[in-house]
Amino acid sequence: MTSASHHDNIDVNPASSVHSRASYDADREPEEGRLRVTLDQATDDGHDHDPEKPALHAPPKLSTLRSVGLIATCTTAMILNSSNNTAIAIALPTIGDDLGIPEYRLQWVISAYSLGSGCLLLFFGRLADLYGRKKAFLSGIFVLGVFGLGCGFTHDEITLDVLRGFQGLGAAACIPASLGILAHSFPPSRLRSIAFATFAAGAPVGAAIGSAIGGVLTQLTDKTWRSTFWFLTGISALTFVGGALSFDKDQPSSETDRRIDWLGAFLVTSGLVLLVFALSDGSVAPNEWNTPYIIATLILGPLLLLAYVAWEHFLERQVDAGSTSRWTPPPVMRVSLWTRAHGKLAVTFVIAMLEYSSFMSFTFWIQLYYQDYEHLNPVLTMVRILPMFVTGVLCNIIVALFVGHVPLVYLVAFGTTLTGVANILFAVINPASPYWAFGFPAAIVSVFGADFVFASGTLFVAKVCLPHEQSVGGAMFQTMTQLGAAFGLAITTIVYDSELKKASLADGVVVNVDGTNAPRRAQLVAYKDAFWAAFALGIFGTLLSLVFLRGAGIVGHRKGMDGRSTTSGETVRDEKAQRDMEEKDEVES
Repeated sequence: MTSASHHDNIDVNPASSVHSRASYDADREPEEGRLRVTLDQATDDGHDHDPEKPALHAPPKLSTLRSVGLIATCTTAMILNSSNNTAIAIALPTIGDDLGIPEYRLQWVISAYSLGSGCLLLFFGRLADLYGRKKAFLSGIFVLGVFGLGCGFTHDEITLDVLRGFQGLGAAACIPASLGILAHSFPPSRLRSIAFATFAAGAPVGAAIGSAIGGVLTQLTDKTWRSTFWFLTGISALTFVGGALSFDKDQPSSETDRRIDWLGAFLVTSGLVLLVFALSDGSVAPNEWNTPYIIATLILGPLLLLAYVAWEHFLERQVDAGSTSRWTPPPVMRVSLWTRAHGKLAVTFVIAMLEYSSFMSFTFWIQLYYQDYEHLNPVLTMVRILPMFVTGVLCNIIVALFVGHVPLVYLVAFGTTLTGVANILFAVINPASPYWAFGFPAAIVSVFGADFVFASGTLFVAKVCLPHEQSVGGAMFQTMTQLGAAFGLAITTIVYDSELKKASLADGVVVNVDGTNAPRRAQLVAYKDAFWAAFALGIFGTLLSLVFLRGAGIVGHRKGMDGRSTTSGETVRDEKAQRDMEEKDEVES
């Protein structure tokens, strides 16, 4: 696989990253000029990006069996990641009764996992790129399984939350490694599109499978919720074996300087931990969002993240200027990564955050609606959201077929719109109507956004990231989805709580801490407003895609005219020719 296999032109801000043998785009006005670094040029970071030359450690051609095994293993890891949230979420009422956890603290069984996974994705992605993606994947799956096994034997709230946090660390290691492995193993071709589409389908499919597994095992087994953890541990063991057998041996990184930016890792991890903690705990803190430690973490978290960006920008300038020292290691993530493709990559990150804010809020509130408002048991709740699994599989097929033919903007806009439609259906739901009127169509269309955005988004990341940045780029994308989930739940919970209190007061009731004495009418009003908030988050992503992703082009790949997959060099040349034609049309228009 050539080191150009992930790139066409990479647009970076000249103030943030200076590469040798680069030239300004002469077709643009001076004030709009950006430093363009093409793949047939070598940069000064020690990496050769010539599309006509093989990479130093090109992957061997995989057999059909190995390819299927590799894709299946990476996809199973994504399914495990999603299932470890939804399978436990549907069992939360049972866990609370068994361990004596108050309802307002139950969310920490889920939030602890998100804290562990979402806050260390970038750091573990960097480690995977430097020291081996197979090692990172296997280590992550091992940690995920071992601590999941321990969760099944816990008898108190604190131990369960701590073990769930360690489970999240395992997910943080294996998910970025999976993206890097897929990008490295499959050069630009239709097979790469299929691989990424299948991997992306693991998120919504895992969410649906997790709900099904959690509902059935919690209600029908003697060990109830504990059986769910043990079952997922078994799947983790099978995934570990699959990775050990199907993944190629790790090759040395092409980077000559493999030092770790420990300060950057500390700043980004601490900032994300504080921010996600505040978003997760703000609605259940003693004084809710006015609680002093919530205010402090909401201020300190973003400040640490700003310090991280400033530090990484400084390190990037030092590296590009060739003035590195023992105090200036390579950055965890180049800040200029966000400027790639004229900033379209940054917009893609933001859209991913908004989409997962909407989608994860939808999956959270429909489960509460069915169980707490409709008073359905976990199995009946699972049956009502099961169509999401079927749609997830179909979305995988659709993305694989069309991602090489349809521009990114249409895939993203179409998907985010359908997730918004799912939220609207519950925002206007009539509880007296049959399931087929509102619940069924909502379950069908809700998955499109998550699947389309993740599949096309990760393909776009793989396209504009350098070979040695694949895991970091994937980690950044995944971090934005995790932040989106926390942000969406925080916003919709604020809306729900506010409307529940307001509607209850209108009926002459002051709700208690758990909201269990709220009138039924007030509950319905609060649920509907939460879905309206989730709709607003998703549709904002649609608007961003329509405005800023125009011209992003097609991110997938098709077979060549002779029936074989295009090679890396052919892909780069074809994309360059297409881009030149597009720019010529822009000038003429």
